[in-house]
Amino acid sequence: MAFVETDIQDQIIIIKLNRPERLNALSAVIREGMADAFNKFKNDKNLEVAILTGEGRGFCAGEDMKESLEEGQLSSSPGKGEKIENPFMTGELDKPVIGAINGYAMGGGFMLVERTDLRVAVKEAIFEMSEAKRWMLGGYNHGHYANLPHPVATEMALGFRFTAERLHQVGFINRLVEKDELISTSIEMAEHMLSLPPAARVNTIYMMREMAPKTGENFEDLAEKLHAHGHLDDRMESRRAFAEKRKPNFVGWDNPEDRYNLPKLQE
Repeated sequence: MAFVETDIQDQIIIIKLNRPERLNALSAVIREGMADAFNKFKNDKNLEVAILTGEGRGFCAGEDMKESLEEGQLSSSPGKGEKIENPFMTGELDKPVIGAINGYAMGGGFMLVERTDLRVAVKEAIFEMSEAKRWMLGGYNHGHYANLPHPVATEMALGFRFTAERLHQVGFINRLVEKDELISTSIEMAEHMLSLPPAARVNTIYMMREMAPKTGENFEDLAEKLHAHGHLDDRMESRRAFAEKRKPNFVGWDNPEDRYNLPKLQE
């Protein structure tokens, strides 16, 4: 069984994460399968639009906690740990990607959604950036909150859950549909884009991506420093607690005074 399936329909490629028993969590095989699929999309001159979706109840549950705990990894980014570079994550695609969100989009799964150009979601979909619960600053490195109103972005960064309806209301989701309409609606949007003059489609996607807010290198540097500002054992404790199905015992800071000495954003 392929953990990432592809279905080509003329100029459209549907990329489906296919590990439903793990809610399509970002294991090594899922990451590598996505990289293969998006490289095929990038390099095939006949393919013009991609649709990214998942099998089962989850679009993507983010980091594979079980695998990370076993291997001692701390990354939650879907772009980390890949043997093959994924152009979808590195920003090297000049072709549009539609997110067809079929269920839970958590942590790194939400990051995948944020990278898509257009988003169709089932009404039952749930979104969450759970990194704050594990002492991590999820999403900082790709500006995953930049396209949300600031109070909503703050709520998301603190690990609150969002319904698809809520994110549709704030403009993050383009279409809210029933389950049996998800792929057909996504294909309709893809076909609309294919009906446009090729240069208009490519140039518009490029322009809109360039217009999107970006975090900047200084912000990324600050976030990296904040990652190290605190008791790093809390990160592994959160994973152990998750695996053992118990409440985590967080320490906080080695030195309590450190909480008042936060690093500054460099101008």
